[in-house]
Amino acid sequence: MPDYVEHEEGVTRVGALSAEAVVRDYEAAAKEIEAMGAELINAAKRCEAMTAEVHNAIAFMRDTATSYREEAKKIFKRIEECSIFTEQVRKTCETVKLKMIDGKL
Repeated sequence: MPDYVEHEEGVTRVGALSAEAVVRDYEAAAKEIEAMGAELINAAKRCEAMTAEVHNAIAFMRDTATSYREEAKKIFKRIEECSIFTEQVRKTCETVKLKMIDGKL
């Protein structure tokens, strides 16, 4: 019998047994409710852990996207620099060629 109840003085045997049976049923139900609460707490902890993992994954994705953009910027700049250099080389070659044709070289 749970410690939060005690028999009244003068209760009949049938009354005491009936009261004990009912309180044991209620106590069993209360323990099941507590167990469900514990399961709910565990589920919440798992959700919190999963949420933290999701936040970490999102941060990683953002960092990766930022890195890709930085790399794209470097490549973009490099290609444009090469294009400008190639154009300068072409113009220099054209100038030298014209000077050779004019006999000024």
